[in-house]
Amino acid sequence: MARVIGVVSGKGGVGKTTVTVNLGAALAQKFNKKITVVDCNLTTSHLSLHVGVYYSPITLNKVLRGEATIDEAIYQHFSGMNVIPASLSVSELDGVDVTLIKESIDPLKEKNDIILLDAAPGLGREAMSAIKASDELLYVTTPFLPDILDIVRYQEVVRDMGIRQLGIIMNMVGNERYEIKSAEIEQLTRLPVIARIPYDKNVKKSVAIKMPVVNLNPYAKASKEFFKLASGLVGQPYVQEGFIQRIVGRFKLIRKPQPSIDTSLMP
Repeated sequence: MARVIGVVSGKGGVGKTTVTVNLGAALAQKFNKKITVVDCNLTTSHLSLHVGVYYSPITLNKVLRGEATIDEAIYQHFSGMNVIPASLSVSELDGVDVTLIKESIDPLKEKNDIILLDAAPGLGREAMSAIKASDELLYVTTPFLPDILDIVRYQEVVRDMGIRQLGIIMNMVGNERYEIKSAEIEQLTRLPVIARIPYDKNVKKSVAIKMPVVNLNPYAKASKEFFKLASGLVGQPYVQEGFIQRIVGRFKLIRKPQPSIDTSLMP
């Protein structure tokens, strides 16, 4: 039976979808887990844009409107994970019942090890539907007080819901003196900081190319932290490659043709 993990944040802009996509790809690629990532942020869906799924005639929207089954909305990603996108069209919000998310993903539990729900930011109706469909939660934040205080608000809401709070993922960490440190965050929230994803230009490049950074450049600083996060999540060791292996791997990356940005798909 799959673990259903909601990936949540207090507001947009903290990199929640980037974390979700890379965690899913890392679990599938490095640890051979059966992973499905579901875009539960229906009003401002971004997940499909991160993985290059632009043409998706069947989405979670149609599932929630009773027009398709959840299996019909699955798209396979080259990393090994499956993706269930939400529609990019505002018109497809009509007739969508977000309270059916939990019921809709039930058939996936027998076929996966982990289901990652990319929740809408905040504590609105969409976000709460994803939270209620989750067994466990991962909080994504930046090392700044306003974003961290959102986690405290989340805790007040989910405290009595029986959902396991796995911990906090600090994203876009720059190790600047003015950033709030992990120990302070843990003291404030009483939750462990289980990952510190550094600010990395490779991540921006990966978003532009529509490819998880763990696939684009597995040797990037951010990629290594995503692999460590995935390792801790499933309790399997993450063995970093030796010096010679890294040099050979980097050489292959340099020689490998880089995907181009398809501007014809941009608005």
